[in-house]
Amino acid sequence: MDGPTTTGRTGLARLVSDETQLPLALAAGITLLAGFLLAWMSPETVVGQIGRVLLWVSLGLGAVHGLHAAWEAIRELRPDIDVLMVVGAGLSAAIGHPAEGALLLFMFTLAGALEHRAMEKTRDAVSRLNKLMPRDALIRTGVGWAPTDPESLKPGDEVLVRPGETIPADGVVIVGRSSVDQSTLTGESLPRAVTEDEEVFAGTLNQDGALEIRVTRPVGESSLQRILDLVLEAHESRQPVQRVIDRFSTPYTLTVMVVAVAALIGFVVVAELSATAAAYRAITLLVVASPCALVISTPTATLCGLSRAARAGVLIKGGDALERLSNVSRIVMDKTGTLTKGQIEVMHVHPVAAADTDALLSIAFGAEEQSTHPIAAAIVRLARERRLRPADVAAIQNVPGSGIEGRSGERRLRIGAFDFCEPLIPVCFRRHTERMVDQIRADGGIPVVIAHEDGAMVLALADQPRAGAQQLRERLRSVGVDRMAMLTGDHPVIAERLAAELGIDRVEADLLPEEKVDRIRSMRENEGGGGLAVVGDGVNDAPALAVADVGLAMGRIGADAALETADVILLHDDLDRIPWSFGLARRVKRVMIANLALATLVIAVLAVLTILGRVPLYIGVLGHEGSTLIVVANSLRLLAHPPPSPQLSPAASPPRQGRPASASAVAR
Repeated sequence: MDGPTTTGRTGLARLVSDETQLPLALAAGITLLAGFLLAWMSPETVVGQIGRVLLWVSLGLGAVHGLHAAWEAIRELRPDIDVLMVVGAGLSAAIGHPAEGALLLFMFTLAGALEHRAMEKTRDAVSRLNKLMPRDALIRTGVGWAPTDPESLKPGDEVLVRPGETIPADGVVIVGRSSVDQSTLTGESLPRAVTEDEEVFAGTLNQDGALEIRVTRPVGESSLQRILDLVLEAHESRQPVQRVIDRFSTPYTLTVMVVAVAALIGFVVVAELSATAAAYRAITLLVVASPCALVISTPTATLCGLSRAARAGVLIKGGDALERLSNVSRIVMDKTGTLTKGQIEVMHVHPVAAADTDALLSIAFGAEEQSTHPIAAAIVRLARERRLRPADVAAIQNVPGSGIEGRSGERRLRIGAFDFCEPLIPVCFRRHTERMVDQIRADGGIPVVIAHEDGAMVLALADQPRAGAQQLRERLRSVGVDRMAMLTGDHPVIAERLAAELGIDRVEADLLPEEKVDRIRSMRENEGGGGLAVVGDGVNDAPALAVADVGLAMGRIGADAALETADVILLHDDLDRIPWSFGLARRVKRVMIANLALATLVIAVLAVLTILGRVPLYIGVLGHEGSTLIVVANSLRLLAHPPPSPQLSPAASPPRQGRPASASAVAR
């Protein structure tokens, strides 16, 4: 007996599954159309009888999903729209109007099927991320490389990723160079070049060369898995408006039933209609007052908006965060790593007298090649860009607070502050060199002196703005964010120069993380003007992100603080995704308001006209279900929201020689 029972249950579950909803709706519609035509063309013949039978068949096909959903709602003591629709269709058929009942269930089932398809489209981001989850890996063993399940990888394991293969876990490259395609994860259009000691992420595609990677996180804790969890959590989250609608759904359904019964009595007693005519009008009122379109107005718009954002590499943590994002009119930006690249570069090279800059740079290259200091890294990058070879430098010593010194051949070398390098600069050029250093510092740059007994030069270093930083202010204004401030722990001169270049309204510098939090709290509590968003890197800015109305973390796929603290995670460093996110959130809000207004207006107009006897049941069905289809279609338009504008990063100009850098040159 167990076998047939199990099979029967499986067959019933399959019959009422979401996958059969659209086929059953189409079958009910075709049968309804055929039955109506046959009954209309030959009402008194066998053909007409067949037509009437087909109307009942259509009613049965349309009732499959409705009856199942209504039974589940009644069993849970939470009557909802499904109960209203099934009761309305059943009563319509019972008083001799099976065609209208069949039309009601056909339209209701069709709307439900299309809503299900719309929800499936919004889950594209989840399915795409699921497909990125690694399926296999090659792990280093005592005898070479062996295949293994990525789930078994643990921190410290070493894996080999060949060209064309997916990286199986978060890790650090230990051998090899390649390009990694992160487009499906971050939305970046171009592959990212990676080399030794750089971080890579699970689910990204290795393109060119073989990479040996040391695993830093198990697959279950990888950035990809945490992002997938966030997307799923966001899809389950509901906006405040939707929570209100959900709370009143059951009371509203019961109210509609009571009103329909009261209307039935009123139509008989007051309007003196026949029982059948009164029942017909009461059933019409029951149908048109059902809140189908109202209930799906916000979730369809929210899910479509979240899905569109995820496809562009913007993770928004649910409907509540999306609503708060739409209300932002003020924004606070961090400087380092957010408005700027977070990496200092040599902007200008100033030779002292007729010094050979390439020769001096080669010597500095040899001295700094093994250092991890940011200034040393900038000097090494410049030397490599100029295709220079490192000179032999011996006896290298670090002098804390001053710089480094060593010997190149028989001659001494110093790199660092002017006072430290001054003894190696010819006396006649010391004052000129000091003026260059003072000018670079006044312009907001970082001066570094390279002094060798054969000559000297001064480097001007600065942290450059990201591509698109100059346009960010105008783009924010275009989406309704009127005020922009920058809070940073950097030096006031550097911060003010950057703020002036980027058109930032307000700047506060030399702040500790706790002072940033105090400033943001003060801005929220004491300054009006709408929601306040804070954009940071999600690591040292985590406290500030937490106290804002909306926190946005930029370009930190692997940062735990970003994923946990921020309301919005921008998986790509493109600044244009910030105003794009505000624009999308505002559009979602407009679509939601339009949906709610349409649904409410249709219910009110049809209900009034029904009470006045101006709306037959089939018109009420078409108006009611038609508004539901319009709401779904309106929400689906969000999936076609234009993508973020591509940021064209101008080619960096080579460091120039000559006079001290101007303010704009250093900031640039």
